[in-house]
Amino acid sequence: MNALNDALVLFGHPLPLPYALAGAGAAVFVLLGIIAAQLAGLSRARRAEAAAAFERARALEERLAEMRGLQAQLTGRMQTVAEVFGTRQNDLARFVSERIEGLQHRMGQNLDASTRHTAAHLATLNERLALIDAAQKSLTELSGHVVGLKDVLANKQARGAFGQGRMEAIIRDGLPANGYRFQPTLANGKRPDCLIDLPGDLPLAIDAKFPLEGITAFREAADTEARRRAVQRVRNDVGYHIRDVGEKYLVPGETQDTALLFVPSESVYADLHEHFDDLVQRAHRARVIFVSPSLLTMAIQLVQSLVRDTRMRAEARTIQTEVGRLLDDVGRLRERVEKLDLHFRQAQEDVGQIRLSADKVTRRGAAVAALEFEEHPAPHAPE
Repeated sequence: MNALNDALVLFGHPLPLPYALAGAGAAVFVLLGIIAAQLAGLSRARRAEAAAAFERARALEERLAEMRGLQAQLTGRMQTVAEVFGTRQNDLARFVSERIEGLQHRMGQNLDASTRHTAAHLATLNERLALIDAAQKSLTELSGHVVGLKDVLANKQARGAFGQGRMEAIIRDGLPANGYRFQPTLANGKRPDCLIDLPGDLPLAIDAKFPLEGITAFREAADTEARRRAVQRVRNDVGYHIRDVGEKYLVPGETQDTALLFVPSESVYADLHEHFDDLVQRAHRARVIFVSPSLLTMAIQLVQSLVRDTRMRAEARTIQTEVGRLLDDVGRLRERVEKLDLHFRQAQEDVGQIRLSADKVTRRGAAVAALEFEEHPAPHAPE
């Protein structure tokens, strides 16, 4: 303690107490100055901070004022937008209502038109259904007729009557009544189904009793053996009939040297030429020709042409006489036309002279009306 009282040691050097106290006071004073300086800086900082806070508050007030102004403008614009939106909404609602009404009107018209079209189509459909019903009834009747025709064709006598009737119908439609004879009697006592009188030549014999049993069996054959038997039957029946026609109806000096064998069906005629060419050739050698209804019709048309040509040749002299008379009448007509033309030319000349005299009278009358007289009038020019 004594050593402390006497001196202080500072950095290894003894320091007297008065000096030490003086240094401590100076240090305290310096510390106080530093504190005062710090307090002054702190006060300035607080004043600056208060000024900055005031500026910030003032700027905030200005911003708030601007925001209030913007809010007022925004409120006005929102009101304007609300008014415009309300007006547009009303216009939109009116437009949508008008469009809906127009659409409903058009839909109503379309529905009416569709209803009318549907009614018309239904009426047409009913008419067509009625036609279909009538056609179905006709088909039913036709089926009955076909069944009846099958029954007719199954009977040999009925089938012969059917072929005879069809042949007679074709000949009656194509030839005059004096151009054919049905069931005539030949010199040998045989009676062909028809004789067609050819102009200036011998008549042509036609037979209509074609055997169809073998053809029917050939079409209905279910196996090879049945088909073979049917083919043999067709050859036997048709071959026998060809020989029979050639022996009965080819009478020298009374009929043509060729006879026609009428086949009452086009399909049977086609089957003959397709599957039985040997029978066709055999018939040609026997001077018997198969004819279907269409070929018989063509033959009848050819006979019509022959009859017409023969009649024209027979009437050629009469035609020449009539043509000569016609030429005489044409000559007299020409003479009378020439005389009439001469009279017309004379009348035209007379009319020209009359027109010339009328022109002279007109000119002289105009001169008299104008009091223009000639002292020495010229003599009249010859007309």
